[in-house]
Amino acid sequence: MSLITKDQSLADFDEKNFDELFSNVGAESAPRVEWRTSVEPRDQVRRRSTRIVWGMAGCDLAVMAITTLLAARYRDAIDWFVAGGTVGPAAVLMVLVWLVCLARCGAYRIRNIGVGVIDYRTILHGSLIAMGLTGAGAYLLDASISRGFFLLTYAIGVPALLVDRWIHRRILFVLHRRRRIRRSVIVAGDATHVADVIQVFKRERWLGYDVVGVLTPNMMPCLQYPNIPAVGMLENVLDVARSSDVGTIVFAEGSFSRSHMFDRLAAKLEAENIELIVVPALSDIAPQRMTMRPVAGMPLMYIDKPSTHSYSQVAKRICDIVFSSLLILLSLPVIAVTALAIKIEDGGPIIFKQQRIGIGGKPFECYKIRSMVTNAAEIKERLIAQHQNESEGDVLFKMKKDPRITKVGGFIRRFSVDELPQFFNVLKGDMSLVGPRPALKSEVDKYEQHVRRRLDVRPGITGLWQVSGRSDLSWADTVRLDLYYVNNWSLVQDLSILLKTFKAVFSSSGAY
Repeated sequence: MSLITKDQSLADFDEKNFDELFSNVGAESAPRVEWRTSVEPRDQVRRRSTRIVWGMAGCDLAVMAITTLLAARYRDAIDWFVAGGTVGPAAVLMVLVWLVCLARCGAYRIRNIGVGVIDYRTILHGSLIAMGLTGAGAYLLDASISRGFFLLTYAIGVPALLVDRWIHRRILFVLHRRRRIRRSVIVAGDATHVADVIQVFKRERWLGYDVVGVLTPNMMPCLQYPNIPAVGMLENVLDVARSSDVGTIVFAEGSFSRSHMFDRLAAKLEAENIELIVVPALSDIAPQRMTMRPVAGMPLMYIDKPSTHSYSQVAKRICDIVFSSLLILLSLPVIAVTALAIKIEDGGPIIFKQQRIGIGGKPFECYKIRSMVTNAAEIKERLIAQHQNESEGDVLFKMKKDPRITKVGGFIRRFSVDELPQFFNVLKGDMSLVGPRPALKSEVDKYEQHVRRRLDVRPGITGLWQVSGRSDLSWADTVRLDLYYVNNWSLVQDLSILLKTFKAVFSSSGAY
């Protein structure tokens, strides 16, 4: 039997002929593709990844060594511990156990580096295991280890390792964005799902994936990305793997008509040293909501309900009250200086009140420091009539050089000073420190049904939209980020967004 033709679909193919189909590599019917010269050799990518891992391990080892020296130097500074105990041999053993535990927890697996909070979690898990093993070993062996040294080693070392990993992530992300380090990938599947995967890789450049070709039924190219060639059909996976230096193949939906076909193909690709990634038919769902359970040979994915209506919201509200109260006190001098500048410029009102839509569609008055001229509403109508709206679609109105913004307004909007009065909205309960962007009623009236899910939580002073580009974002990206936040809310995510907000504000990126 020969390879199926371009006019056939893989779904029509009988799985009993799977081995014959994928074993005819190099047959005349398989297309020959001229590979892009930018594809980095697979061995070179592997060597570079190994150097990155060894470099991180070396830096961690240096951090541990410095930590043990500091702990040995200041171990007697802790008054509640009795001075004494050994340090030298214990320090060497603790560092070795610590490094092995980090490695066993996956801290030096290249696939974990820079992905969400996984690498931070591996540092914490590995350190806790090392601490437990060292303490238990010292107790069972009746070893005389200085307690002050033991405590200081991990009290200083764990935060230092987390900072070290954060620095490595920042460096790696910059290298990815500047295309200094890239991983060439092929995406396989039907053209629609392949285009979705490519869109994510192009949007999230920090991932470092460079799509150099696609494998689709009938070699159908992605119309959205005409510069990315179709290098073969789905049944040419083995041929592509063996004839190219591509190190990663991503399988999207439509790659196989039967579930066991991937397992068979994966076995055939084991000798090729190619990384295989499967993209499930899920998107924008955080890992904490997913639970993988193998049942009867099937990997079932259980999806938990969002926690936006759980008791954790009580903790979120308490945090909002406490922190907004403190921030109001800290921001009062800044508000006073800004008010004086506005009065000097045009003598108009200081506070601008605007009706926004809050949780459950309930309207509220949102407070801001006025950054526009007093007749901004009339000017906006004229600008809309003149087709000056630079936003995609007609839901939002935004212009990079908005004539309504005053001189003082341009400065305070750049550094988000105009939003300081919203801390009073947070204290009242109309808003939260973190949440979706507070929307106007005119915007909500134009929402599609699925977008109204943004109203399930309180709007926020900051959010994923704030730390991901602010006004530079398109309407579609704003909706995507807000819905991701609503569907995957957690206190940890709120803390992460708050920390990133400081960078977004001081860099003033996307603020206008």
